[in-house]
Amino acid sequence: MIHVPKQAMILAAGLGKRMRPLTDTIPKPLIEVHGSALIDRAIAQLELAGVEKIIVNTSYKADLLEAHLQKYTSPQIILSYEEEPLETGGGIAKALHHFNDMPFFCINGDVIWIDHQSPALKSLAQKWNNDLDAVLLLHPTQTAIGYEGKGDFNVADNGDLIRRESNEKAPYIYTGIQMLHPRLFQGCPAGAFSLNLLYDKAINAFPTKIKAIVHDGVLLNVGDPTGVKLAEEYIKKHTL
Repeated sequence: MIHVPKQAMILAAGLGKRMRPLTDTIPKPLIEVHGSALIDRAIAQLELAGVEKIIVNTSYKADLLEAHLQKYTSPQIILSYEEEPLETGGGIAKALHHFNDMPFFCINGDVIWIDHQSPALKSLAQKWNNDLDAVLLLHPTQTAIGYEGKGDFNVADNGDLIRRESNEKAPYIYTGIQMLHPRLFQGCPAGAFSLNLLYDKAINAFPTKIKAIVHDGVLLNVGDPTGVKLAEEYIKKHTL
């Protein structure tokens, strides 16, 4: 039986430097793409999956994000304030007490995804087992709209993650969508740190504590103004 988490976190505390000048006056999660703020799109996807409680970390222009989220009565939205952004790992670690030592979804605040045959969040839960600390959603590098990098990972047939070597390209990028267990953060550093530190620890564990699945839908990489423009064009064309 698949147990889909009822709780999630949206990472929304970053300064949005790559998104300037759009983030000069608003935090990145409030940037609109075809009439909907990025964070509203993420919340809609989580609610569709049955999530009832969402933790949103916030720092840069937190008052604007808080005012925007006050419209929600369901799902429950809880803000986790950071005086200074704690990066992906530190931000989640600060909010762990909200998850009652149970798995949760975690989504970057600047990603738009469109499912095809397999709903991404349900697929993460389907891949999950109690021996894991993390399951990441990856997407083929070549078909990610708005992405021009070298990719992040290779994936073995059993779902094991293999990091890209510095001198090569990888077939998959990390989407910013994942399912985590609080125990991933045991022994983690205090303050700001990247989740990549914990990913590497889980990859190198024996047996491995992290797996991946590949998304079969569409990924709109909205990390900079060009990505926003491309996402707008795609959504308008497909009337999403």
